[in-house]
Amino acid sequence: MTPDFRVEPADYRTDFADLRAVRESVFVEEQRVPIEEEWDELDPHCRHVIARDALHRPVGTGRLTPERKIGRMAVLPEWRGKGVGGALLEALLDEARRLGWPEVTLHAQTHAIPFYARHGFEAFGEEFMEAGIPHRKMRRLLGAPDPGRRPRPAPGGDAALQELASEAGLREASLAVIARARREIRVFTRDLEAGLYAQAALVEAFRHFATRGRQPSVRLLVVEPEGLAASGHALLPLAQRLSSVFALRTPVDPEDRQAAESFLLADETAYVFRALATRPEGVACLDGPARARQLAESFDRRWERARELSELRALGL
Repeated sequence: MTPDFRVEPADYRTDFADLRAVRESVFVEEQRVPIEEEWDELDPHCRHVIARDALHRPVGTGRLTPERKIGRMAVLPEWRGKGVGGALLEALLDEARRLGWPEVTLHAQTHAIPFYARHGFEAFGEEFMEAGIPHRKMRRLLGAPDPGRRPRPAPGGDAALQELASEAGLREASLAVIARARREIRVFTRDLEAGLYAQAALVEAFRHFATRGRQPSVRLLVVEPEGLAASGHALLPLAQRLSSVFALRTPVDPEDRQAAESFLLADETAYVFRALATRPEGVACLDGPARARQLAESFDRRWERARELSELRALGL
């Protein structure tokens, strides 16, 4: 945390004026949320946190409800991009861990999904409107601390978190993650995006992994596999030839099918994660075991609920 602000617990009654100064500025004035929807019956029963600047003025807020939900995350415009939101979120997650909660949820405005994803949250369910603003539900398991809180080495080190902003960067990061795999690769994807997984370099990287080492495993969890056969996807012939290595399934659980994210995971060490599978923006890390374990656990739960894509193998692709 920078020395310019600090985050501390707030008492709803004694700190109400400061909470109001931030929340009404952001939600009511800036985002046009009706004031009667901003304050609710839960507020007096929530655990609140507040960020203050060096002069003790409030610059950000957040709350944890008895329903185990994070909400009312707000930062004044002039303080955005300075780590205030992340510090508020971490304070709420720490409080939830102290209470022994196994997970927390939140309703994220859709533009904020990547921010929460960087802190280990996963989107689920369909988009919905709340106070006239599009949202998605997100959840975060609390079994491990957020990898974003781990000290990051100098740029270029293996453990550095790389921000992805283009398709070319996404492909390069994916190749690097596959190259780190020793035992298993897990892929959670909407439709095995042809712009990524059908590219010759990616297919060759999968082939190299699958034909070396001892008992390699590639598990592909494809949400929308219907068009793969007709498209002649370049990765599928490899999966058919090396059927002892490649396994393909598709989710049947409604929440699993509505998940917005996509990720590529090597063992429980390296990963590429995108909060929105339709966009190239995301993060990659070649040495991030805490976040990698979270992704592995999420993938394995979905895998157990999924069905095998036997029809793809039967087509002799």
